[in-house]
Amino acid sequence: MSDRFAVRNIRLCEKDCLCLYVCPTGASDTENSVIDTEKCIGCGACADACPSRAISLVPREYPKQQLKTVAVAAKLRRLVDSKSEQETAAAALPGPLAAAVRRSSRIMAEDLLRESGYMLPQCGNARELLSSMKPLAGHPGFPAEALSLLLDTLSFNE
Repeated sequence: MSDRFAVRNIRLCEKDCLCLYVCPTGASDTENSVIDTEKCIGCGACADACPSRAISLVPREYPKQQLKTVAVAAKLRRLVDSKSEQETAAAALPGPLAAAVRRSSRIMAEDLLRESGYMLPQCGNARELLSSMKPLAGHPGFPAEALSLLLDTLSFNE
């Protein structure tokens, strides 16, 4: 078994189904859009064949979160803060362009945090963030069940 497996982004999948024809183990199933991780051998044939690039390979086990120096952490926080300021400023403006700037600023801030390793699903920062949301569980519309499920099922490696 490989140290990686295939996953499908359902939003990108156009159901061209080329993955079905190239998968040597039959792990790809377009009926329910799930790739069976037990059958997947991580060869990447499905990802290479997918014309919509909806399939990618991910590691079976993620590395531990790397520590950042104080200087790097401060610069990262400043970048995220600037994106937050841009989001706030755009929210005060009317029109579709302002809405696009607001949304893209939020996405860039989230990407900065995730790509720098601060919000890996299995890291202590993610556990701390999820735990801090517990008091919101009583609010209408808050996904309390999803929060409990994440805290119970994610295996934190710190």
